[in-house]
Amino acid sequence: MHIHILGICGTFMAGIALIAHEAGHKVTGCDASVYPPMSTQLTSQGIELIEGFCPGQTRLNPDLFVIGNVVARGNSLMEEILNRNLPYVSGPQWLLENILLDRWVLAVAGTHGKTTTSSMLAWILEYAGMTPGFLIGGIPRNFGLSARLGASDFFVIEADEYDTAFFDKRSKFIHFRPRTAILNNLEFDHADIFENLSAIEQQFHHFVRIIPGNGLIITNGREESLKRVLARGCWTPVETVGVDNGWQAKMLPEGQVEIRFTGNFQGILQWELLGEHNLMNALAALAAARHAGVPPNIGVAALARFQNVKRRMEIRGVCKDITVYDDFAHHPTAIRTTLHGLRNKVRSGRIIAVLEPRSNTMKMGVWKDSLADSLAAADLVFCYTANLGWDVKSALASLGARAETCDSLEPLVTAVAATCHPGDHVLIMSNSSFGGIHERLLKAIDERPRNDQA
Repeated sequence: MHIHILGICGTFMAGIALIAHEAGHKVTGCDASVYPPMSTQLTSQGIELIEGFCPGQTRLNPDLFVIGNVVARGNSLMEEILNRNLPYVSGPQWLLENILLDRWVLAVAGTHGKTTTSSMLAWILEYAGMTPGFLIGGIPRNFGLSARLGASDFFVIEADEYDTAFFDKRSKFIHFRPRTAILNNLEFDHADIFENLSAIEQQFHHFVRIIPGNGLIITNGREESLKRVLARGCWTPVETVGVDNGWQAKMLPEGQVEIRFTGNFQGILQWELLGEHNLMNALAALAAARHAGVPPNIGVAALARFQNVKRRMEIRGVCKDITVYDDFAHHPTAIRTTLHGLRNKVRSGRIIAVLEPRSNTMKMGVWKDSLADSLAAADLVFCYTANLGWDVKSALASLGARAETCDSLEPLVTAVAATCHPGDHVLIMSNSSFGGIHERLLKAIDERPRNDQA
């Protein structure tokens, strides 16, 4: 079958493209903006990408158009598909009907940590010899690809609560029918489609309703929002993480972590990842893998070899003793925990935070009152304000002279490069390519005179 994917460079749709290609289908696709890392992995697999949504793409005559949720009414290619009554389906529905129906699906849901936890879980199963399939919203370094078909019944998927398509407004994760489900956390996000936290909790309740009685729900025992979700009805056994009667992690000297479940010792993890949030992610992954048959001691051994995900505290380069990191953080909670994790690592070293508020919720200004507090652990803050409809400078006023705003990329790069001292840590946070700022900044630092101490 030939499928043509609209919105192919989104993390989810790119994963579908890789899986469909591996399953033997002919795959082509298009998107408005084609950029790494998804475009790189697609072209490396021989998948043809077309820039834009010109109606003439219908002349490719695919058997089926697979529609990503980036596509709305008014999209010229989509209008042509509708006018000609050509066959189309959403990405999640295609995945369910063609890949997931006969699999043991392990789904990872939550506002934060889905990508990292999914990557940990897939790696634990791989380390245990279970060759799982997976579809993850990032590229785990242990695999080098964001998705694969796998060679067993097990399939790990990042379960997003965002809507499915313009013609199916249910959350994506409703299509995945998991047997094992992780509920990492639950905060308000996606203000473009959800009115409030209660509306998101409703979608998580719908998700819980489809998990079978012989399955397992692993939930963050510290989250009141998840407690409310489960209180609305739960028909599946539940294990908790981060609380005394569930899965626990205790930090020991020299980067070691003691893992316990209901008070019983499970193993000692040699750990390098930053932050309490990653320990919670690890506990959830261990619990889910145990449900799939992996003993916790094997899971602990696997996590000691976990290499994290691209764009999760990824070091993009070190120049003149200045380290530049890339991170996907774009919600105040993620920004705060990422900065705190880096602070615990670098101690007294200066942290320069460079933020692009680009998610729909950020662009709407929903989090403007929380933004300054989330950035408080940074020594200096630079915020990119292009295409924002609210006053970022006022929102960051409590940070005083520590915060600067800039509405153009080149002056932003110049300002950050001029500010850096040897020994500094520059943390760039965005859920987009941010105009290639990482390479531009490293180049600007490298081109500074050697006697320039900023």
